[in-house]
Amino acid sequence: MTRYSRQDVLRILQISPRQLVGWERAGLIPIMQECGFPELNQLRTLRELQGLRIKPSSIRNSIQAMRAVAGLSNPLLESAVVRTGTRLAFRYSGTMVDPIRRQLLFDFESAGEPHSVTVSMLQSARSAGSRERELQALFAQAVQAEEQGRKLAAIDLYNGILVQDPAYTAALINLGTLYYHQKKYNRAEELYRRATEADASYVLAFFDLGNVLDELQRPDESIEAYSRALALAPTYADAHYNLALAYERKAERRRALAHWQVYVRLDRSGPWADHARGQIRKLLSREKITIAHRTDGYHPQRHRVASHLELVPREPATA
Repeated sequence: MTRYSRQDVLRILQISPRQLVGWERAGLIPIMQECGFPELNQLRTLRELQGLRIKPSSIRNSIQAMRAVAGLSNPLLESAVVRTGTRLAFRYSGTMVDPIRRQLLFDFESAGEPHSVTVSMLQSARSAGSRERELQALFAQAVQAEEQGRKLAAIDLYNGILVQDPAYTAALINLGTLYYHQKKYNRAEELYRRATEADASYVLAFFDLGNVLDELQRPDESIEAYSRALALAPTYADAHYNLALAYERKAERRRALAHWQVYVRLDRSGPWADHARGQIRKLLSREKITIAHRTDGYHPQRHRVASHLELVPREPATA
Protein backbone atom coordinates (compact mmCIF):
# COMPACT_ATOMS: atom_id res chain seq x y z
CA MET A 1 0.00 0.00 0.00
CA THR A 2 1.29 3.43 -0.88
CA ARG A 3 2.29 5.50 2.14
CA TYR A 4 2.26 9.30 2.27
CA SER A 5 4.51 11.39 4.51
CA ARG A 6 3.26 14.50 6.29
CA GLN A 7 4.89 16.63 3.61
CA ASP A 8 3.11 14.59 0.93
CA VAL A 9 -0.21 15.18 2.69
CA LEU A 10 0.37 18.94 2.90
CA ARG A 11 1.29 19.07 -0.78
CA ILE A 12 -1.55 16.86 -2.07
CA LEU A 13 -4.29 18.49 -0.02
CA GLN A 14 -2.87 22.02 -0.20
CA ILE A 15 -3.20 22.57 3.52
CA SER A 16 -0.83 24.19 6.01
CA PRO A 17 1.15 22.42 8.76
CA ARG A 18 -0.80 24.48 11.29
CA GLN A 19 -4.08 23.16 9.87
CA LEU A 20 -2.95 19.53 10.14
CA VAL A 21 -1.71 20.01 13.71
CA GLY A 22 -4.99 21.74 14.59
CA TRP A 23 -6.98 18.70 13.47
CA GLU A 24 -4.72 16.46 15.53
CA ARG A 25 -5.05 18.63 18.64
CA ALA A 26 -8.83 18.74 18.21
CA GLY A 27 -8.88 14.94 18.27
CA LEU A 28 -10.29 14.67 14.74
CA ILE A 29 -7.39 12.48 13.57
CA PRO A 30 -4.61 10.61 15.36
CA ILE A 31 -1.10 12.01 15.24
CA MET A 32 0.72 10.18 12.46
CA GLN A 33 3.97 10.63 10.57
CA GLU A 34 2.65 8.88 7.47
CA CYS A 35 -0.68 7.60 6.23
CA GLY A 36 -2.29 5.43 3.58
CA PHE A 37 -4.91 6.26 0.98
CA PRO A 38 -7.90 5.73 3.34
CA GLU A 39 -6.46 8.20 5.85
CA LEU A 40 -5.76 10.63 3.01
CA ASN A 41 -9.45 10.51 2.09
CA GLN A 42 -10.30 11.17 5.73
CA LEU A 43 -8.14 14.28 5.69
CA ARG A 44 -9.71 15.38 2.42
CA THR A 45 -13.14 15.13 4.09
CA LEU A 46 -11.95 17.33 6.95
CA ARG A 47 -10.65 19.90 4.47
CA GLU A 48 -14.02 19.98 2.68
CA LEU A 49 -15.90 20.36 5.97
CA GLN A 50 -13.66 23.24 6.94
CA GLY A 51 -14.42 24.82 3.56
CA LEU A 52 -18.09 24.68 4.54
CA ARG A 53 -17.17 26.64 7.70
CA ILE A 54 -18.14 23.84 10.05
CA LYS A 55 -16.32 24.26 13.34
CA PRO A 56 -13.83 21.59 14.45
CA SER A 57 -15.74 21.31 17.74
CA SER A 58 -18.97 20.51 15.84
CA ILE A 59 -17.17 17.92 13.72
CA ARG A 60 -15.65 16.35 16.84
CA ASN A 61 -19.02 16.21 18.62
CA SER A 62 -20.62 14.52 15.59
CA ILE A 63 -17.78 11.99 15.32
CA GLN A 64 -18.00 11.14 19.01
CA ALA A 65 -21.78 10.77 18.80
CA MET A 66 -21.48 8.51 15.75
CA ARG A 67 -19.01 6.29 17.59
CA ALA A 68 -21.51 5.98 20.45
CA VAL A 69 -24.65 5.21 18.42
CA ALA A 70 -23.14 3.10 15.63
CA GLY A 71 -20.15 1.52 17.31
CA LEU A 72 -17.74 2.83 14.65
CA SER A 73 -14.13 3.36 15.62
CA ASN A 74 -13.49 5.92 12.87
CA PRO A 75 -16.70 7.33 11.32
CA LEU A 76 -14.76 9.44 8.80
CA LEU A 77 -13.29 6.26 7.32
CA GLU A 78 -16.18 3.86 7.84
CA SER A 79 -19.03 6.08 6.63
CA ALA A 80 -19.71 9.02 4.33
CA VAL A 81 -20.19 12.48 5.85
CA VAL A 82 -23.15 14.61 4.73
CA ARG A 83 -23.98 18.16 5.75
CA THR A 84 -27.66 18.64 6.66
CA GLY A 85 -28.24 22.32 7.42
CA THR A 86 -25.96 23.28 10.29
CA ARG A 87 -25.31 19.69 11.37
CA LEU A 88 -23.47 16.61 10.10
CA ALA A 89 -25.02 13.28 9.17
CA PHE A 90 -23.34 10.02 8.16
CA ARG A 91 -24.31 7.51 5.49
CA TYR A 92 -23.68 4.08 6.95
CA SER A 93 -24.95 0.58 6.22
CA GLY A 94 -27.64 1.78 3.81
CA THR A 95 -29.04 4.52 6.06
CA MET A 96 -28.31 8.14 6.86
CA VAL A 97 -27.84 8.96 10.54
CA ASP A 98 -27.85 12.24 12.46
CA PRO A 99 -25.88 11.05 15.52
CA ILE A 100 -26.27 14.22 17.62
CA ARG A 101 -30.06 13.97 17.54
CA ARG A 102 -29.88 10.15 17.32
CA GLN A 103 -32.14 9.97 14.29
CA LEU A 104 -32.42 8.12 11.03
CA LEU A 105 -32.97 10.39 8.03
CA PHE A 106 -34.69 9.83 4.71
CA ASP A 107 -32.00 10.17 2.06
CA PHE A 108 -33.40 11.51 -1.20
CA GLU A 109 -30.06 12.24 -2.85
CA SER A 110 -30.46 9.45 -5.40
CA ALA A 111 -33.81 10.90 -6.40
CA GLY A 112 -32.37 14.36 -6.89
CA GLU A 113 -34.06 15.91 -3.87
CA PRO A 114 -32.03 18.63 -2.14
CA HIS A 115 -32.98 17.90 1.46
CA SER A 116 -33.35 15.09 3.94
CA VAL A 117 -36.39 14.52 6.15
CA THR A 118 -36.17 13.36 9.73
CA VAL A 119 -38.28 10.26 10.37
CA SER A 120 -37.09 8.53 13.52
CA MET A 121 -34.47 8.10 16.19
CA LEU A 122 -31.72 5.58 15.68
CA GLN A 123 -32.38 2.85 18.23
CA SER A 124 -29.09 1.02 17.86
CA ALA A 125 -26.69 0.03 15.13
CA ARG A 126 -25.87 -3.18 16.96
CA SER A 127 -27.33 -6.39 15.57
CA ALA A 128 -30.87 -6.82 16.86
CA GLY A 129 -32.66 -9.98 17.98
CA SER A 130 -35.84 -11.29 16.40
CA ARG A 131 -38.09 -9.26 18.74
CA GLU A 132 -36.17 -6.06 17.98
CA ARG A 133 -36.35 -6.76 14.25
CA GLU A 134 -40.10 -7.28 14.54
CA LEU A 135 -40.50 -3.94 16.32
CA GLN A 136 -38.31 -2.22 13.74
CA ALA A 137 -40.49 -3.67 10.97
CA LEU A 138 -43.63 -2.38 12.71
CA PHE A 139 -41.98 0.99 13.15
CA ALA A 140 -41.14 1.14 9.44
CA GLN A 141 -44.80 0.37 8.63
CA ALA A 142 -45.92 3.15 10.98
CA VAL A 143 -43.58 5.66 9.36
CA GLN A 144 -44.79 4.62 5.91
CA ALA A 145 -48.43 5.00 6.97
CA GLU A 146 -47.65 8.43 8.37
CA GLU A 147 -45.92 9.51 5.14
CA GLN A 148 -48.94 8.30 3.14
CA GLY A 149 -51.27 10.42 5.27
CA ARG A 150 -52.85 7.44 7.07
CA LYS A 151 -52.52 9.02 10.50
CA LEU A 152 -54.95 6.73 12.35
CA ALA A 153 -53.19 3.63 11.05
CA ALA A 154 -49.84 5.11 12.12
CA ILE A 155 -51.20 5.83 15.61
CA ASP A 156 -52.44 2.24 15.94
CA LEU A 157 -49.05 0.88 14.85
CA TYR A 158 -47.10 3.12 17.22
CA ASN A 159 -49.40 2.15 20.09
CA GLY A 160 -48.90 -1.52 19.19
CA ILE A 161 -45.13 -1.05 19.43
CA LEU A 162 -45.44 0.64 22.83
CA VAL A 163 -47.55 -2.23 24.17
CA GLN A 164 -44.61 -4.55 23.46
CA ASP A 165 -41.89 -2.05 24.45
CA PRO A 166 -43.12 0.96 26.49
CA ALA A 167 -39.64 2.54 26.27
CA TYR A 168 -39.34 2.42 22.46
CA THR A 169 -38.28 6.05 22.16
CA ALA A 170 -38.74 6.45 18.40
CA ALA A 171 -42.38 5.39 18.68
CA LEU A 172 -42.89 7.67 21.70
CA ILE A 173 -41.57 10.69 19.82
CA ASN A 174 -43.37 10.04 16.54
CA LEU A 175 -46.66 9.31 18.30
CA GLY A 176 -46.22 12.41 20.44
CA THR A 177 -45.66 14.49 17.31
CA LEU A 178 -48.86 13.15 15.73
CA TYR A 179 -50.81 14.23 18.81
CA TYR A 180 -48.94 17.54 18.85
CA HIS A 181 -50.15 18.34 15.32
CA GLN A 182 -53.67 17.38 16.38
CA LYS A 183 -53.28 19.96 19.20
CA LYS A 184 -53.64 17.22 21.81
CA TYR A 185 -50.85 18.79 23.77
CA ASN A 186 -51.34 17.01 27.09
CA ARG A 187 -51.08 13.62 25.41
CA ALA A 188 -48.04 14.77 23.44
CA GLU A 189 -46.37 16.01 26.63
CA GLU A 190 -46.89 12.64 28.30
CA LEU A 191 -45.24 10.81 25.40
CA TYR A 192 -42.31 13.23 25.13
CA ARG A 193 -41.66 12.95 28.87
CA ARG A 194 -41.66 9.17 28.62
CA ALA A 195 -39.09 9.48 25.83
CA THR A 196 -36.80 11.62 28.01
CA GLU A 197 -37.11 9.07 30.82
CA ALA A 198 -36.40 6.16 28.46
CA ASP A 199 -33.29 7.85 27.07
CA ALA A 200 -31.89 10.80 29.02
CA SER A 201 -29.38 11.50 26.20
CA TYR A 202 -32.06 11.89 23.51
CA VAL A 203 -31.72 15.53 22.45
CA LEU A 204 -34.83 15.70 20.27
CA ALA A 205 -37.05 14.43 23.08
CA PHE A 206 -36.15 17.44 25.25
CA PHE A 207 -36.49 19.81 22.30
CA ASP A 208 -39.97 18.50 21.41
CA LEU A 209 -40.96 18.60 25.07
CA GLY A 210 -39.95 22.26 25.14
CA ASN A 211 -42.16 22.94 22.11
CA VAL A 212 -45.26 21.37 23.61
CA LEU A 213 -44.72 23.06 26.98
CA ASP A 214 -44.49 26.35 25.11
CA GLU A 215 -47.86 25.61 23.50
CA LEU A 216 -49.25 24.86 26.96
CA GLN A 217 -47.99 28.30 28.11
CA ARG A 218 -45.64 26.89 30.74
CA PRO A 219 -42.59 28.99 29.93
CA ASP A 220 -40.39 28.01 32.88
CA GLU A 221 -40.73 24.31 32.11
CA SER A 222 -40.25 25.01 28.42
CA ILE A 223 -37.01 26.86 29.12
CA GLU A 224 -35.81 24.00 31.29
CA ALA A 225 -36.48 21.48 28.49
CA TYR A 226 -34.67 23.54 25.85
CA SER A 227 -31.77 24.01 28.26
CA ARG A 228 -31.55 20.24 28.75
CA ALA A 229 -31.38 19.81 24.98
CA LEU A 230 -28.54 22.34 24.76
CA ALA A 231 -26.67 20.69 27.62
CA LEU A 232 -26.59 17.55 25.47
CA ALA A 233 -25.92 19.34 22.17
CA PRO A 234 -24.56 22.90 22.67
CA THR A 235 -24.52 23.58 18.91
CA TYR A 236 -28.20 22.68 18.39
CA ALA A 237 -29.21 25.89 16.61
CA ASP A 238 -33.00 25.32 16.72
CA ALA A 239 -32.90 24.97 20.50
CA HIS A 240 -31.03 28.29 20.82
CA TYR A 241 -33.66 29.92 18.58
CA ASN A 242 -36.64 28.63 20.56
CA LEU A 243 -34.96 29.35 23.87
CA ALA A 244 -34.38 32.97 22.79
CA LEU A 245 -38.09 33.27 21.96
CA ALA A 246 -39.03 31.79 25.33
CA TYR A 247 -36.85 34.26 27.21
CA GLU A 248 -38.31 37.16 25.22
CA ARG A 249 -41.82 36.10 26.25
CA LYS A 250 -40.68 36.32 29.87
CA ALA A 251 -39.10 39.75 29.17
CA GLU A 252 -35.67 38.33 30.07
CA ARG A 253 -34.06 40.25 27.25
CA ARG A 254 -30.41 39.70 28.07
CA ARG A 255 -30.78 35.95 28.20
CA ALA A 256 -32.72 36.07 24.95
CA LEU A 257 -29.98 38.20 23.38
CA ALA A 258 -27.29 35.68 24.33
CA HIS A 259 -29.11 32.85 22.54
CA TRP A 260 -29.92 34.97 19.48
CA GLN A 261 -26.21 35.73 19.21
CA VAL A 262 -25.27 32.06 19.43
CA TYR A 263 -27.92 31.18 16.86
CA VAL A 264 -26.60 33.55 14.19
CA ARG A 265 -23.12 32.11 14.65
CA LEU A 266 -24.50 28.62 14.01
CA ASP A 267 -26.90 29.56 11.19
CA ARG A 268 -25.55 32.45 9.14
CA SER A 269 -28.09 32.63 6.32
CA GLY A 270 -31.78 32.20 5.65
CA PRO A 271 -35.00 33.74 7.01
CA TRP A 272 -34.51 32.49 10.58
CA ALA A 273 -31.01 33.96 10.71
CA ASP A 274 -32.37 37.26 9.38
CA HIS A 275 -35.07 37.28 12.06
CA ALA A 276 -32.51 36.53 14.76
CA ARG A 277 -30.31 39.45 13.61
CA GLY A 278 -33.34 41.73 13.70
CA GLN A 279 -34.08 40.68 17.27
CA ILE A 280 -30.45 41.32 18.24
CA ARG A 281 -30.64 44.86 16.86
CA LYS A 282 -33.91 45.54 18.69
CA LEU A 283 -32.70 44.15 21.98
CA LEU A 284 -29.39 46.00 21.86
CA SER A 285 -31.17 49.24 21.08
CA ARG A 286 -33.72 48.72 23.86
CA GLU A 287 -31.02 47.72 26.34
CA LYS A 288 -29.02 50.89 25.71
CA ILE A 289 -32.11 53.06 26.16
CA THR A 290 -33.06 51.26 29.39
CA ILE A 291 -29.59 51.60 30.89
CA ALA A 292 -29.34 55.28 29.93
CA HIS A 293 -32.69 55.92 31.61
CA ARG A 294 -31.75 54.02 34.76
CA THR A 295 -28.38 55.69 35.15
CA ASP A 296 -29.62 59.25 34.63
CA GLY A 297 -29.26 60.85 38.04
CA TYR A 298 -29.10 57.46 39.71
CA HIS A 299 -26.59 56.86 42.56
CA PRO A 300 -26.38 53.22 43.71
CA GLN A 301 -25.93 52.47 47.38
CA ARG A 302 -22.39 51.61 48.44
CA HIS A 303 -22.98 47.88 48.96
CA ARG A 304 -25.47 47.31 46.15
CA VAL A 305 -24.29 44.94 43.41
CA ALA A 306 -24.23 46.87 40.13
CA SER A 307 -23.68 43.96 37.73
CA HIS A 308 -27.10 44.61 36.23
CA LEU A 309 -25.69 47.76 34.61
CA GLU A 310 -23.38 45.86 32.25
CA LEU A 311 -24.02 46.89 28.67
CA VAL A 312 -23.16 43.61 26.96
CA PRO A 313 -24.38 40.27 28.37
CA ARG A 314 -21.90 37.46 28.66
CA GLU A 315 -22.43 34.77 26.05
CA PRO A 316 -22.63 31.10 27.01
CA ALA A 317 -19.58 29.01 26.26
CA THR A 318 -19.77 27.01 23.05
CA ALA A 319 -18.13 23.69 22.34
